Parts: sequence; structure tokens; C-alpha cells
Amino acid sequence: MRVTLTRVAPSRYVESHRIMNPTLTTAAVRRGQKGGLVASGELPPLKHFIEGVFVSSSGATTTKIVNPSDASVICEVPEGTAEDVDRAVAAAKRAQTAWEQTTPKERSDLIHRVADRIEEHADVLARLESLNTGKPLATSQDDVAGTVDTFRFMAGAGRALTSMAAGDYAQGHTSVILREPVGIVGVVTPWNYPLLMAAWKIAPILAAGNSLVIKPSEQTPLTTLKLAELISDLLPAGVLNIVTGQGPSVGTRLAEHPDIDLVALTGSVNSGRSVATAAGSTVKRVHLELGGKAPVVIFADADLAAAAESLRAASYWNSGQECGAACRVLVHESVAEQFTELFVEQVRSFVIGDPLAGDDVEIGPMISEAHFHRVSGFLDRARQQGIPAAIGGGPLDGPGFFIAPTVLTDVPGGSEVSQEEIFGPVVTVETFSDEDEAIARANEVDYGLSASVWTGDAARSLDVPRKLHFGTVWVNSHLVLASEVPWGGFKGSGYGRDLSIYALEDFSRTKHVMLNHTR
Repeated sequence: MRVTLTRVAPSRYVESHRIMNPTLTTAAVRRGQKGGLVASGELPPLKHFIEGVFVSSSGATTTKIVNPSDASVICEVPEGTAEDVDRAVAAAKRAQTAWEQTTPKERSDLIHRVADRIEEHADVLARLESLNTGKPLATSQDDVAGTVDTFRFMAGAGRALTSMAAGDYAQGHTSVILREPVGIVGVVTPWNYPLLMAAWKIAPILAAGNSLVIKPSEQTPLTTLKLAELISDLLPAGVLNIVTGQGPSVGTRLAEHPDIDLVALTGSVNSGRSVATAAGSTVKRVHLELGGKAPVVIFADADLAAAAESLRAASYWNSGQECGAACRVLVHESVAEQFTELFVEQVRSFVIGDPLAGDDVEIGPMISEAHFHRVSGFLDRARQQGIPAAIGGGPLDGPGFFIAPTVLTDVPGGSEVSQEEIFGPVVTVETFSDEDEAIARANEVDYGLSASVWTGDAARSLDVPRKLHFGTVWVNSHLVLASEVPWGGFKGSGYGRDLSIYALEDFSRTKHVMLNHTR
């Protein structure tokens, strides 16, 4: 459980594409008993959620929701249309006037009740998340705990927004600064943390007094729909609306809709570009949390054993399908061999399996067949380029979309695997010779979400993070999060901040009221 939302807790297919190398890919996938994770009656209504009720889609097309652990079909959900989005936006617009006039305390009380309801149903939400994503149950339980904490933090923080003091900044005129809801927010969430990323958006959006329409990933909509089912009696009708479907139809319509005041997306860089381009037609605000390629800079004076142990979780949490994952190690050449040996031993101890295979399972499958092929393609090309795998290096045998936890060594600077976001259980190891080179190499990627520095030098621990162009830089740790501190990136990783008081500022607007009191 992550009291501070840390993702470093220690407890923590396709036959034609199998490339088995028994000297490298030595792990086996542990299989649990089929069925039993979620009863059919525990699935949410497989419809859109608009104006407080579940409604049918205006179109007849559906999307199959696949269990990535065995490639079986769980259910089908509707592919929403632009007409469905328009209905949802109209509902949000009808709800907005009354909702934005509620007091921060009223909104806080309601959001606390939402957190209570999630906590009461944590078990079914975790099991449903694992069914839809293939995550180990411990990972899904951590996500649900983080979801509860996010709602609780935003419930309190929404009552404590501050602005500059009212005063006479021009002679005879008193200025007052107001923080207002931005209005109706369109939200697009990703497949890697379906429930948690929904919470990261829904909680501050509601706390700031906005209504919203959310499009969950077409691959993982089940816990977002379940959340709506669980809290539908708590929220005013129309404040929260959900339209399931594809990005080019539902996502684009949200981004370009003239009545949407801000669009927020967590997803890939390409998705971010598409949303920002569509949003430009109405000059609406955009909040983007995109990809990452986190460098881990390990200096010669670092505690190598501690680094290897910490990166075991920080690199492979959620099977590496994590935008802040410690996926690119830059280690000083004098200790590279020692660190790599320590790290590989840590990786060798992973238990891989489906969610029903035991409480000690730590690594699950890739989210889909397409993503399985994408990650496998990176490994294929690395092998063809002569980049060795110290462990792992390919898919694992049997059904489902499993890839062995992999460490690629002797990775040349500028190579594809060192620059591109693989988004799987793959870590690359490169070397550097001095501090200036380490900083330059760390900054050379297009992403700027997160990084970490490992050193025993106090001065270096303060100085080097200032020179790294990333929104979060950890020192002697990696992937530790808390609701009180912001999360977001620079460069290709987007703009805007999730979590913390900064998220509430992103989902509100500043108004200056000046009163002439000259007598």
C-alpha cells in the first residue's frame, strides 16, 4: 500500500513472434486458475455514463475488451461517436452553473464521500483492474489506495487555495484576485493506470468546481465505468460524464468541441500532438502529461547495491509500462560492471505471472497484442544491432502478452533503445566518463518527465539536479510520488501538473477584480 503513493514498495503472444533464447530468457510465466477474478455481476454497465445514468451509444460499433494475461475477450463496450460526446458536453454544461456556485466545503464533503465509497469497494476495483490490465493484484491494490488518497488530498486542498493579498496597487483602486472554475473539462486517460489516472484528473477538476467529460482508454475502460456506477448517487447529474471509444472520434471531438473550456490528456506524445492541434481550433487551454525516458545517473561514489535494489521496482513497476520508469541507466564507467552484476541479480528474482498466480507475482503482461509486438520489435532491432541482453531479451512462452524483464548492456549513445520510450520491462545500461558528459547525455532525449541522480556527494546531489531538464528529479531514489507534490514534465513530455495544489491551479482560472473607491 502506498501511503505516500510510492511505486517502489518492495512487495511489490502471439506464437508466431516467439523468439526464445534459453540462455537469456530464463523466466517462466506462472499461471493461476482460470476464471474467478471477477464475477459477471461485478462488471460495470457497458454503456456511456451521461447526466447521472448509463445510456446506450448512438452508434452500433463496439470494442472488444481483452484480458492481456491470456488474450481472452472479457466483454465489449460501445465505440462512442461525436454525437455521444455532444450529448455528454450538453449535460456537463447544464450541470456547470449550479456546480460552480457550490462552496469549497460543499465540494470537499462530496469528494470525501467519493473517497469513502472507493475505499468500501477497493477489492472489486482492484480485481477488475487486474482483469482488464493483467496487473498483479498487489499493483492494482496500490492503484486503488492511490486513488483514494488522491480524492482525499484534493478534497482538502480545494479548501485552501491562496492568491495574492487584496490591496491598492493603483491609487484609489482596490484589487481582488479570484480563482474561478475554468468550466467544462474534456479528459482523455491512458491504459497503464486506468483508475488512478482518472482520479488524478477527476479529483482536482471537481474540487476546483468544474464539470467534465472523460474518455477512458478504449482498451481499459472497466474501472472508470465501475467508478461511475459506485458514485452515481453522490454526484449531481451531469458533473461527471463518461464516453467510451476511440481517440480519433471521441478524443478529437472533446478537443475541438466549442463548449469544452480545457482539455487534459495523459497519454503518448502522438496523442498529445493530436489533442493540442484539435484544441487549437477553439484556442482552449491544454493540459498534457505525455511520455518519458527517465535517465538514472549513477556516479562512482553511489551506493551501488542500494541503487540496484531500488531500481528493481522503479524500473519494472507495472511491467515497465510507466512513464516515469527508471528505464535508462547511465553509470560511471569505473563501476558499470559491478552495478550491472548487482542489477541483473535483482532482476533475476522477479516472479512473473497472471493476477491469480499468487500474491508474490510482480510482473504481468503487456497491455495488448499490438503493444507486445511493439516492445518485442525494440528487442529484435537491438539484437540485430549487436546490443547484448544480460538477462531477458524476448517474449515468454505460452498465452498472453508476456515479455521477460530485460537488461540491455553496452548500449551505444544515440541508439534507438536509449532514446525512444519502449514502455515495457526493458532497461538499457550506458556508461559515461565524467559529470559533464553524464549531464549532457541525460538531457539529450526529447522527453523531460523524470530522472534520478545517485551519489554520495552532498554538493553534487544539489547541483546536478538543477542541470537536468526534467520535471521531477530524485536523488538516491526513483519513482516515489506523493499527492502533495507536483507531477509533470518539460519538452516532449508535455506541460501542466498533476497532483498537488498545482493541479488545482491548472484546472481553475485567475480573475482580477478592481474596485474604484476614490471619494
